[in-house]
This record gives sequence, C-alpha cells and structure tokens, in this order.
Amino acid sequence: MNNHICSRIVASLLASGMMVSLVSCGENETADNGTITLTDQAGREVVLDGPAESVVSCYYVTSYAMLSLGLSDRIVGIENKADKRAIYGMTDPDLASLTQVGSLKECNVEAIAALNPDVVLMPVKLTEHAETLTSLGIPVLIVDPETQENLNGMLTLIGEACGVSERAEALIAYYDEKTETINSYTDGKDIPTVYMGGNSSYMTTAPSGMYQNGLIELAGGENVGKDLEGDYWTEVSYETILAMNPDIIIIPSGADYTAEDLCSDSQLAALDAVKNGEVYSMPSAFEEWDSPVPSGILGALWMTSVLHEDVYTSTMFTDDVTEFYQTFYGFTPDVSLLN
Repeated sequence: MNNHICSRIVASLLASGMMVSLVSCGENETADNGTITLTDQAGREVVLDGPAESVVSCYYVTSYAMLSLGLSDRIVGIENKADKRAIYGMTDPDLASLTQVGSLKECNVEAIAALNPDVVLMPVKLTEHAETLTSLGIPVLIVDPETQENLNGMLTLIGEACGVSERAEALIAYYDEKTETINSYTDGKDIPTVYMGGNSSYMTTAPSGMYQNGLIELAGGENVGKDLEGDYWTEVSYETILAMNPDIIIIPSGADYTAEDLCSDSQLAALDAVKNGEVYSMPSAFEEWDSPVPSGILGALWMTSVLHEDVYTSTMFTDDVTEFYQTFYGFTPDVSLLN
C-alpha cells in the first residue's frame, strides 16, 4: 500500500476517536538498544534485533496480513501456490515469484533458513518447526487467528514486529466501526438459520470452533452447525442436514463445488433453502473472505447483504469493498468481479 495513503488513513481513523480493541500479545516492549521483545500467540517469547525488514510468511493468512499493513515489499519467502492467489496479482505481482516455503500442513525449513529472514510468520499447526529455526538463530512468531479477537492480536503482533503498529491499530479500528454498523443493521431483525458448506464438500460444515461461525453470528444469523464438535470442517450426513433444514446455505469462496452442484443433489431437494432458492456462493475474485484474514470483515458484510438485504443492499456492500481495498491495500478493485 502507498505509504502516503496509509499515513492519511491512520491519522484520520485515530483522530476520529474510534475505540481500538487491541488484543494483547503479552508483555511486548522495545528496549533502549532497539531490540523488540514479543510474546506470540503460542505464548513464546521472541526477541527481534529491531523492526523486521525481511519476513518469511508460511501461511496465506499472514501474507494477506502483510499486504493489508503495507508490508508486501518486506516478504522474502511465501507460502506454496502463491501464484494462484488473485489478490497478489492485484497488489504486488512480484510475490508470486518469491521462494515458496510451505503451507498450513508442511514447512520447508531448509528453504527458510537459506533466506535468512529477520522473522518467520508461522501458523500454530507448524509449531514443531519453530524450535528448529530458532536454534539456527532465526526468530519465529507463531500465530493462531481463528477468532476475530485472535485475528486482531495477530495484526497487532505483526505490526509491532515490523514497526508499523499504527497501521494495525487503524485496521482494527475499521473492524470495530464496521462491526457496529452491522449490529445496527441487524438489531431487532429476525435471525435466519445458516448452513455453511466446507471447502471440499457440502457434506461438511463449520462447528462453533471455526472462524466461519463468528462470521455467521456477526451477520445476524444462527449457525445450524454450532453444536457440532471440532475446530475444522465437520462431516455430516444427509439425515443431519435435512434435520437442520437451514433457511440459507452458504458456499465458501474456496469451495471445490458450486451452488448448482448442491441444488442438483436430489437428496437435498427437500431443504427449505434449496426449494426457496436461498443457496449462495461467496465471492472468490479477491480473497477467501470466509477465512481469518484481514479482509474477513468483508465476508461478514457480504453475508449481511444476503441475510438482511432489506437493510444492507448489494450496492452498499460494493461501496464497502471499494473503500476497504483503497484504504488498506492501496488499489481500486474491479467490483464487476463480484457478480
């Protein structure tokens, strides 16, 4: 993001007096000698020599966070399949050519060590690799952004590590503002029941332990899968879905199937959502808005436009998309891609 744009936005947001709900990452501090001591989201103390100028991101969520904080030029290594991420081409095409170092399930320690970064950003599922890198003198920050609170904490942590805390504060303030706006739209409205299909199959859904559950609730809906156990997409039977009988079905951005695939399944034909044409696919042209990413607030706004279109229209949503990407990513999105 253009630094002048970011500076103006930060000044405007902070001067407006909006409350910023920062999530503490522990006793974080900068010493007189310039070193920065942080506590990451796994409770580990991490010491940096100073603001990180070279960063390896092992996870698309942390890469997106770097983009939203205007730090894409500091990324020297990135997650696998970066060339498949549409948002990189829109903001910083050079990212797709960087060394790819892993995913949520694996990590190439040798490739990371060869890059010798100031810090590595790594999801909690890869924690086992953190000590190996630390033993090589490479600091690692573990993140776990599976709730909005933890997402805010991750942004705060990265902002402190890179010396741009004010940008993180501005982004979190924006979340707070939009959350209040959504609440004003949905207050007193009927609460529709929502089934969100998983990425690989509509025979999986989001339990309460997933970030997607929070999106549904923020948008003024009730997640029919909230009583299921687990913290990842949970498999369900046809009988269970029919018993849930949701008012609305949501297909996530990264799904391997379409709304048409689901609606053509004869075993789901009796669902009210199918009979009433209330099956919707989340937009996928920009980012995975149902994931714990900085643009996740757009997922909540989009869902609000679906669940409560009488008070929050698609035109209002399009305006919010434009504002968000201009403000935090520094480009004007082609909103025709939302259709």
